[in-house]
Amino acid sequence: MTPKRKQKLWLLGLMLGGVSLAVGLTLYALSSNINLFFAPTQIVAGEAPQDREIRAGGMVVEGSVQRDTESLQVRFAVTDNNEEIWITFDKILPDLFREGQGVVAVGRLNDRQELVATEVLARHDENYMPPEVAEALEAAGQMPDHSPYAKNKSSDESY
Repeated sequence: MTPKRKQKLWLLGLMLGGVSLAVGLTLYALSSNINLFFAPTQIVAGEAPQDREIRAGGMVVEGSVQRDTESLQVRFAVTDNNEEIWITFDKILPDLFREGQGVVAVGRLNDRQELVATEVLARHDENYMPPEVAEALEAAGQMPDHSPYAKNKSSDESY
């Protein structure tokens, strides 16, 4: 093999190694930043990881909101009408946060299977329900009949 060809082969090998390293690091970074959604039933069943940030959501249980008088900390329960989980949040809740409404919380599970949220997202009008919450309620067979997301049986029929 000539020295010129050997040099080109080394250069090609280094470039291929560099590209492989860049792709590997990119995939690793993307996989560690994905926030997967889990319904309360899945969290209670142990399907949600405790060492990663997740999104959890459902309907805020009526009468479950507990506010700390000394700080901004709020604790409330969220349900998919099968199971319920508790969420703790220590910042200002969105103005549209209410009992009986759909919310999605981003955070990590603690040892008691309670979500310690870093962010709480609430609906933006009376007809909106986060898509993940609507899917979780529908999968549990608990979609409220008055919800605009409830399937209308007459519209499912073919003409």
